[in-house]
Amino acid sequence: MSKKTGSNAYGDGGSVGIDREEHLSAAEGALLRVDDLSAGYIPGVNILNGCDFHVSEGELVGIIGPNGAGKSTLLKAMFGLVETRSGEITLRGESLVGRKANQLVELGVGFVPQTENIFPTLTVEENLQMGLFLRPKKFEERWDYATSLFPRLEDLRKQRAGSLSGGERQMVAMARALMMEPSVLLLDEPSAGLSPVLQDEVFILAKRINRTGVSVVMVEQNARRCLQICDRAYVLDQGKNAYTGTGSDLMNDPHVIGLYLGTLAKA
Repeated sequence: MSKKTGSNAYGDGGSVGIDREEHLSAAEGALLRVDDLSAGYIPGVNILNGCDFHVSEGELVGIIGPNGAGKSTLLKAMFGLVETRSGEITLRGESLVGRKANQLVELGVGFVPQTENIFPTLTVEENLQMGLFLRPKKFEERWDYATSLFPRLEDLRKQRAGSLSGGERQMVAMARALMMEPSVLLLDEPSAGLSPVLQDEVFILAKRINRTGVSVVMVEQNARRCLQICDRAYVLDQGKNAYTGTGSDLMNDPHVIGLYLGTLAKA
């Protein structure tokens, strides 16, 4: 069931958060976990304020919430793109704080940013080669894996990535992030800017990736669709956890519906 302590930004009174003891118990043995994280872009100003998160092996976990809640900041902090002021981020018990992007990729973390996630002047094949620059000899093996997930890539192999549709670009970005065989794939707003049909394709792709055994963490504005496909989800508000639970629980939680989902939950 979804869990809330105190209030949220909409005035229930008290403070926002998920019980720390429950988080510590649930996160025990998790693949990737975030504990009491504070982080931000401007010195002295935190976007995340004591945030907790975890994803287990093989899970698909969503992160939703209002604009400015810290969703993308949490994802970027996991990939070392935002300064961690306090707290801890670990992968299989190993700290990720202070690691560079290439080190995180080597450790098994893949990341697909919301924008500028392909090399538009390169072909699809060259884009995927860039994703495997640390292990170029494994390219054909990983290309076969990528095309087994996304058969359309074979037809697009020699096409310049900048000429692709939005949905095709997102497919290339996901495939490139998978070339280094990540244990967990971080997706930042993968459906942003796409038509409803292409949005649906992106969610199908995310689920397909997850079924191969890759853990997936997805930040999404399309809260309803995200909750439909994820195993669990977190609702962030003002840089803290407001609610967490299974996708189904959150879809039907009256507090979450009233404060965050609105009519989306019943559409």
